Amino acid sequence: QVQLVESGGGLVQAGASLRLSCVASGRPSFGTYDMAWFRQAPGKEREFVLGHNWSADSPYGPESMKGRFSISRDNAKSTLYLQMNSLKPEDTAVYYCAASIGISWSQRRDEFHYWGPGTQVTVSS
Repeated sequence: QVQLVESGGGLVQAGASLRLSCVASGRPSFGTYDMAWFRQAPGKEREFVLGHNWSADSPYGPESMKGRFSISRDNAKSTLYLQMNSLKPEDTAVYYCAASIGISWSQRRDEFHYWGPGTQVTVSS
């Protein structure tokens, strides 16, 4: 079982930056599976933001997300990060970190097995 807890959300103005963190615990050990960030805005489906492949130690995801967002991980701290710059009101959502065990490079919600409770990000105009 993997437990995930996000932090770092909050209320910011458009143009600001935030860094979200997700601390993992449990087994398997943090450095042996892919991690990702998803987000869910009110009334919308949960969408993939960016992922990090454990084997290649490489981020992955849509180019539309990479322009302002970046993902990284610190295996020694069992922590995943999401750096978000130039935030826009449309980035307002609950942000979730998730772990995918035994599947690589996925962007599908149903291929992520463990989820954190989420952290709210609200961007005002």
